[in-house]
Amino acid sequence: MITLNVNGKTVQANVTDKDTPLLWVLRDVLGLTGTKYGCGIEVCGACTVLIDGQREHSCVFDVGSAIGKQIVTIEGLSPAGTQNHPVQQAWIRNQVPQCGYCQPGMIMACVAGMKAGHHGSELLSEMKHLCVCGTYQRIRDTVANL
Repeated sequence: MITLNVNGKTVQANVTDKDTPLLWVLRDVLGLTGTKYGCGIEVCGACTVLIDGQREHSCVFDVGSAIGKQIVTIEGLSPAGTQNHPVQQAWIRNQVPQCGYCQPGMIMACVAGMKAGHHGSELLSEMKHLCVCGTYQRIRDTVANL
């Protein structure tokens, strides 16, 4: 068993190998399925979470390195699933998602950038995520106005 701080709560995870990617612990052990698996090699960004306020690709971030850190997933961005974070509200207002699969990672990356004081074109230049449905123009329009 390991102890993690996920979305502001201390949780126990039955994990024997500390080299296990954090993504699998979040999804398979803790049931937080909002963080998605896309490529497994840090290219698509679907697995993006915040660790101590910084964006990280949970598909390659081992769970042992997450011990003692503050982990925030898309589920922890707004209390009780209210989707009231400004980035989530902008996504809704601009009808960004089609399938929505990649959206949690993009939203988390935007949140990390905004926490670092980035906005508009600077924030947009940091967005290196892949979107299979191709809603890039709506994503660009939304991020450029954050």
